[in-house]
Amino acid sequence: MKRMSTWISNALRRGAVIGLLVAALPAQAIDLLEAYRLALQNDPEFAAARAQLEAGREALAQGRALLLPIITGSANTNINDVDNRTQGFDRRYNSHGWSITLTQPLFRWQNIMQYRQAEYQVQQAEARFGQAAQDLIVRVAEAYFNALAAQDNLEFVRANKAAIAEQLAQAKRNFEVGTATITDTNEAQARYDLATAQELAAVNEVEVTRRNLERIIGVVPDRLAPLRPDLQLAPPEPADMNAWVEAALAGNFGVLANQAAYEIAARQVEVQRAGHYPTLDAVASYQDSTSLGGGLASPTAQRQNTNAAVIGLQLNVPLFEGGSVSSRTREAVALREAARNNLEAARRAAEFSARQAFLNVTNGRAQVQALEQALVSSETALESNRVGYEVGVRINIDVLNAQQQVFQTKRDLARARYDTILNGLRLGAAAGALSEEQVRAVNQLLLTARPEAPAPQPGPVRLPDAAPQR
Repeated sequence: MKRMSTWISNALRRGAVIGLLVAALPAQAIDLLEAYRLALQNDPEFAAARAQLEAGREALAQGRALLLPIITGSANTNINDVDNRTQGFDRRYNSHGWSITLTQPLFRWQNIMQYRQAEYQVQQAEARFGQAAQDLIVRVAEAYFNALAAQDNLEFVRANKAAIAEQLAQAKRNFEVGTATITDTNEAQARYDLATAQELAAVNEVEVTRRNLERIIGVVPDRLAPLRPDLQLAPPEPADMNAWVEAALAGNFGVLANQAAYEIAARQVEVQRAGHYPTLDAVASYQDSTSLGGGLASPTAQRQNTNAAVIGLQLNVPLFEGGSVSSRTREAVALREAARNNLEAARRAAEFSARQAFLNVTNGRAQVQALEQALVSSETALESNRVGYEVGVRINIDVLNAQQQVFQTKRDLARARYDTILNGLRLGAAAGALSEEQVRAVNQLLLTARPEAPAPQPGPVRLPDAAPQR
């Protein structure tokens, strides 16, 4: 947990520095790393998690205070009116006093247990913040690549529409010279109208996805850096599912938060049982008072000052509270059992997330390779159908279908690449391993002109490693 605290402290420190950097960012195209840095400053969910961390860390000071001395002071002043009708005098005077008391707990078992609870409450707050940091990276990447996918889809739809328009013009020319029927023209016109409707939907999707990205990073980018065309995705390192599962069970922040919650619940049982135990305190007090001396019945009474100092031990033994202590203890035992089951559920969820993400990454790579080959085949088929249409062995609908297949394959290929990258990040998040370094690694897959980033080299780029960087 010490390493986690260091990692979180560094993250908070980086956030303060990044605040100075993002102000100078241009309002043009951004890449994933810039989007992440903007999100660190502007995302309200992450800001709330940071505030929750600061609040959670105060539990330790509050728990420590239960073991330290308690000092209380009090003061009083009174206006007295004494009317002695027997002796025949009336006296008005002021009396006042003050006192200070120090109580040092010597044995209060519930206070000791609450202090130990506070240590785990801090660990729980840090784990929850760590999970929020992992979630932020995944959310930014999802919003970024969804926006890229929508942008790609719009480009594919427009390219398809332009190709259909060209095919429609050719069909009209062939009909005018009598080498084709009106059917070819009608089919091309129908496809063109459909492409127009798809374009409108694609434009809307681009706007929606960019607004979703704005919701996280606080700005609407004019343009996003796209993926490199020569992109090759290497398998996760290590390429062993069980290694990722072990890393998730050890480093997943959801597991760590639930582990701390279980420890808190276990000590809450002791806190409630302490209601049966005696308490022992050391008490010291000093009192100073000023009042009339010589008796109030005497007309010659004089003012006098009295002070007293007391030091000793105070023992309190609870005898009976109506069964409330036993009831609260049974309640705490039940809540401890609930926390234990929540911990087991978190472990299983982390294991499942690691296995699912690992399979999605490996299968995604295979799908990307298959779609790359399918794209080559589709483009070859389109060219063959165009030649066949020109020589009369293919009809217009064949060309349109082949053309649509090419753009559909391009769209599926782009989406498969985005999903594979995202699943790589989800795999890192399952192991609690995501940090800005992993964002930088993914950022190298983009066509970006960032001066501080090294120029990407052709060849495979590995997805985030399993080892947590905390």
